[in-house]
Amino acid sequence: MFTPQDIIEILARNVRQTQSPFGIPRFMVNAWHKDQDLPKKGEYLLYTGLMYQFTPFIETSTQYLEKYEDTPTAEYLKYARYVPGYVSGIGLALMTGGKEKKEAGQPLKNIVRLLKESCIDFGYRPDLDHYSGILLYDMGDQDAFVAHARKVAQNLENAGIRKIITIDPHTTYALKELFPKYTGAQFEVTPYFELLDLKAVDADLEVTLHDPCFFGRYLGVSDIPRKVLAGLGIRETRIRNTKEFTSCCGGPAESISPALSNQIMETRARELQEPGKPIVAYCPICLGNLKKSGADVRDLSSLLVEHI
Repeated sequence: MFTPQDIIEILARNVRQTQSPFGIPRFMVNAWHKDQDLPKKGEYLLYTGLMYQFTPFIETSTQYLEKYEDTPTAEYLKYARYVPGYVSGIGLALMTGGKEKKEAGQPLKNIVRLLKESCIDFGYRPDLDHYSGILLYDMGDQDAFVAHARKVAQNLENAGIRKIITIDPHTTYALKELFPKYTGAQFEVTPYFELLDLKAVDADLEVTLHDPCFFGRYLGVSDIPRKVLAGLGIRETRIRNTKEFTSCCGGPAESISPALSNQIMETRARELQEPGKPIVAYCPICLGNLKKSGADVRDLSSLLVEHI
């Protein structure tokens, strides 16, 4: 295990300097929308929080953390706080494969298609689409989280944004629950799957659904994607730990201890694989972490797009 304080200080410094926990310039992270011809205005603002876009960089950084965890070299990590965030961020971006970066944007394109199919009036503004800062909150640096959240909230308020469509549980929880509490900013925040109105079909398919902790335990919306799946004729297998009793995928622990993260992931993956059906996740962190187990897992958006 790495020293948590070292990790927290590095992440907080990166967010202060670059608004990204990894220090990667925005133009190197958020390019998925360039071929989508999206309007800037609509009843809702589509807000990604950059979480799906970060997944390939998380994978790259975790590979290096795994290599040096519990070795003498791990002690030198604390000196990374003295490296400018954008320098380490550009290095991480260059070490991450182009194929992986491109694939990370596909769920976002799927979600755009699903929203259009459901006739939702939405726009997208990449200049307003910022990381929420949720990892700082998760790791206990409340001061750094609040400072960042206030900047993000002010940008949205200054642009007159009131209704927001989110696509991942971490950003949804931050904007819906934490921003009002710590910044006073009030937005109408709705996960994308709650707005979907898809034509009923009979896909005659059975899947195992993995509920992310924020959607299942804290926001209580895990029944909604099940209703969407049922409307397409997609049945859900039964497992023990689901909905508000879901089990963690292990992903949130990987920046502190990849070894511990893998242990948690393997336990959850075995449970999800037991029915022998395809696994569906609706969180980028869960998706990336469970894939490392070798499980047959896919994003909810990709499954839905196949059946509309």
